Amino acid sequence: MSRTLPIGLAPPDWLVRNLKPQQAPVNRPAVARAAVALTLPLVLGLAAGRPEYGALASMGALSGVISDTAAAYRMRLLNIAIPQLFAAVGITLGSLVYGQGWITVAALTLAALVSGMISSIGAVASVSGLLLLLNSVVGAGLPMPGEWWLAPVLMTGGGLLVLALALLAWPLRAGVPERVAVADTYRRVADLLATTTTDDPDGAEAAYEAARHLVTRSLDQSYDLVLARRARHHGRSPELVRLLAQLNAITPLVEAAPAVRLSGRPLPAEIPTAVRHLAEAVETGYSGPLGLRLPEPGSGIGRAVDQALRHAADVAAEKSPDALKKTGDRAGRPAPLGVRAARVARNVALSGASWRYGLRLALCIGIAQALVSLVAVPRSYWVALTITFVLKPDFGSVFSRALLRALGTVVGLVVAAGILAEVPRGWWDVPVMLLLAPLIPVFTPRGYGYQTAAITPVILLLSDILNHQGTGLLMPRLVDSLMGCAIALVAGYLLWPESWHARVGARLADAVADTAAYVEGAFGEVPADPSGRTRMRRRLYRDLSAIRTEFQRALTEPPPIGRRAAAWWPLVVAVERIVDATTAARVRIKQGAEPPSTAEVGHVALQLRELADGLRRTETLYAVRSDLGGPPGSVLEPLRQEVAAARAITSPL
Repeated sequence: MSRTLPIGLAPPDWLVRNLKPQQAPVNRPAVARAAVALTLPLVLGLAAGRPEYGALASMGALSGVISDTAAAYRMRLLNIAIPQLFAAVGITLGSLVYGQGWITVAALTLAALVSGMISSIGAVASVSGLLLLLNSVVGAGLPMPGEWWLAPVLMTGGGLLVLALALLAWPLRAGVPERVAVADTYRRVADLLATTTTDDPDGAEAAYEAARHLVTRSLDQSYDLVLARRARHHGRSPELVRLLAQLNAITPLVEAAPAVRLSGRPLPAEIPTAVRHLAEAVETGYSGPLGLRLPEPGSGIGRAVDQALRHAADVAAEKSPDALKKTGDRAGRPAPLGVRAARVARNVALSGASWRYGLRLALCIGIAQALVSLVAVPRSYWVALTITFVLKPDFGSVFSRALLRALGTVVGLVVAAGILAEVPRGWWDVPVMLLLAPLIPVFTPRGYGYQTAAITPVILLLSDILNHQGTGLLMPRLVDSLMGCAIALVAGYLLWPESWHARVGARLADAVADTAAYVEGAFGEVPADPSGRTRMRRRLYRDLSAIRTEFQRALTEPPPIGRRAAAWWPLVVAVERIVDATTAARVRIKQGAEPPSTAEVGHVALQLRELADGLRRTETLYAVRSDLGGPPGSVLEPLRQEVAAARAITSPL
């Protein structure tokens, strides 16, 4: 019989959340690419009698493996190639200031400021900023063999080897990842609709919330993949036109799902089965007769689902790009690349959050470099390397990453100790790397601590090839990592009130205000057009998904932040339900329900804006008066109930 730990011995919830591995499938092609890309340069270096050159190329390949996370080939090109350019600039800058004392300190501090500021742009820019600073630190702390230009060339070559391996199948599988992503969205929608086919309200509610969150994430990923190509190929690629039309066609089904949930009438099981049938057609590119057998709808909501499903089936079976273009564009065409680049540059230069993060990172790197310039620390560049990895708020909680970095380093050092002590230097490094390299893409999705444990022995093995220090690397690595974690926690976390007095409701307040605008756009005196409403709803759900992720990160913080985030978590769910209720009301009106009065719409929007204003002014939950009366039987009655519930959540127990 299992035993439960006494309360005093049970680990705190925030620690359990940090250590719990995340569930993710193993990306087998990425595992194979990591094994080849990290091992082949070592083989070539040993064969040429210059193992240090092979080690440098493998270091560049390691950067490429870390960046190798995209499914679509065009996104792989962006995710790997652009960060490699920044990595080359970083290693060049670091090599030029190697051993220059305070000039080195100033150069790395400036690189940290730039790295931090560009990290706020997006995922690719964040990895680019990481590699810019990472390679600047390595170049400034480790003597590079050969001429100044050799290290950038070798490391870039290693990264480009990963890119070449990632693009091998592009000529044969171009567009396949995008089709798979769109088909996956259809399957997620089928799962969402399947939660409405049961009479069990308690189990269905939790399943619906989880499924809707997965639908939002899948829709965002699919649109990102398709629109990444669309900026240059819109109107010229029939396949792209078809994929975009199929994504747009599934939107009415997504909008009908909350109406079905609120109606309390379960859907026939044939409906989600039919959507899964459409998913197969999308994934295979089939455009013939689908032969769907749909039950006769028995209500207005049922008719909305039936109409949306038949429309999606027509789009999936349509071959003509011209006909597909007429289905409408709910997503909106992206701005030209030059306009977007200028907008991003302006936002980065004027963003307070961008400057704050850049200054935090620059302060920590400056302190680390000044410290190792004054105090003799073996392999001192590892202090700044640790800070570079830990102080990445867009990658997760700084506190959690510092904790996981320390734990992962200890585990990695244990593995590395056995390798450096027992494995002879030379050709034996090749089979060892062949075993270690695949572990990086296997463990990276599990969490940061697991990734650190996988990367640490690889970095130590490559460092030993360059420096021939063997087990002498181990203790300096541990000491430097702990020093870096300490600097990041003090100078990058505790000294910044926004870190440990985080106003977890600030972004949620913005979402509540946007929800008020969505309500007015859906039912106001001048309702938004259907495409405009769809874009508003998608933007809201995308923002709420990001907020949900931020709150989940906050839950991994120790008290008081974790405790405060847990108290506010029900309000995140309540706002999502408000958006659902608004969409459901719109579907009911489309099926013939009487529209609400302007006064009723204005009253609901006013209550939402008052709630948003209150959330911006406080860090703790407070009592809110809720006055949401309205005409009985109104189409907005479920929405009023959800708004009242959200305002009641803010009242302390």
